[in-house]
Amino acid sequence: MPKDEITFKQALTDFTDVLYLTDKDQIAPKIKKLLKQQKLTCLTLAVNKFHEIIPRLDLIGTVVVDTLGTDVSKPQKLAQIIESLEQKNIGVILLTVPPQSAPHQSDPTQSQNVSDLYNKIDVDELWVRISVNLAYRKRSPGLVVKPATPPKNSITTCGNRLAAQLDATESLVENLSEQLRLAGLVQRDFLPAKLPNTDRITWASNFQPAEWVSGDIYDIARLDEQRIGFYVADVVGHSMPAALLTMFIKQALVMRQTIGNNYQIFEPAEVMKHLNVRMAGQKLSGYQFATCCYCLIDTESLVLTYARAGHPYPILIRDGQPQQLEIRGSLLGIFEQAMFLQQNIQLQSGDKLILYSDGAEPFIGNFDDKKGFIFYDDFLDIIKYPINELFDRFNVVMQQKQLQLAEIDDITLVGLEIT
Repeated sequence: MPKDEITFKQALTDFTDVLYLTDKDQIAPKIKKLLKQQKLTCLTLAVNKFHEIIPRLDLIGTVVVDTLGTDVSKPQKLAQIIESLEQKNIGVILLTVPPQSAPHQSDPTQSQNVSDLYNKIDVDELWVRISVNLAYRKRSPGLVVKPATPPKNSITTCGNRLAAQLDATESLVENLSEQLRLAGLVQRDFLPAKLPNTDRITWASNFQPAEWVSGDIYDIARLDEQRIGFYVADVVGHSMPAALLTMFIKQALVMRQTIGNNYQIFEPAEVMKHLNVRMAGQKLSGYQFATCCYCLIDTESLVLTYARAGHPYPILIRDGQPQQLEIRGSLLGIFEQAMFLQQNIQLQSGDKLILYSDGAEPFIGNFDDKKGFIFYDDFLDIIKYPINELFDRFNVVMQQKQLQLAEIDDITLVGLEIT
């Protein structure tokens, strides 16, 4: 067996640098050569067997998904795979047809050999993405990765150089921390300064970045005298790259359009579709994508219309019982032609609604394969309180629960209560 390839059974006990998902019989030769040159371990797995390795994703470095001419190009299947990997902070690299190389969809007579498409892959760019993903991944706790040990005769020299570098960079680190702190303050300036409370609807929000800046963003905006639009969006990853993309989402998510003296308020499914097109059209580097849940409420009729894009389901609390408002929707920024659904629900007096980013999920509940989503007792104990007090008590629950370092994430909640 080649050293750069391992069996599925071995992958369950040994750390694997690259998981290669494909519907083909083997890995693309060009990519196989790259992994061998870089001395990376690789496991090739059929897409329809991905669920078998989910329990051991803690031993996977990064994932390459081969979508060239395969069934995995179906958005829903790919979205499920990426969601599973994003929850484990595993970087995903998609091998897709370059836009300039793709046959025109309206002309079935145009075709291109799949091997030609592989030849167009930039292995240098692929290696950069793999190495970045592995560097990030191997800093995570609990991974079975042995650090390299320097020769003994180099320890003294390296120690002296390291001490000098630490002295020279101390001020730089302090300056960088200050810049990140200021960036966090700027990001908060983009959040709603005042919530649109009325005599019928009370609002609440909770925004807690894992670091100085956040990969989450939310908004609650009055669109006219009768309707309010609100959302929570979550960019994969943390820190500055994710925070920069939240600023793009803030500007690209359009709830209302004004033309002359007239205006149009977009339905939630339209808002998700337009945002996805904007994100996909940016051709973002790396594997950056986002999730979002957008809602539109009529403050007179109390009809709520909602749509989601790979985001945790909204939670409706009615008569003291929580339930998820389930609706399908692909991740944002992957497939430009993705379609989104929307649903309506009639709210009534006493109802509470909560949108949240996945960083809050460890304090709300988890999914069981047999029973579905199970709400934690700590969460069930606080949902009886008014929405603002509920959020205050949620903060207490977060402070009391100890999380592993890898579990810490940005946390955002937006809630309303029909009074």
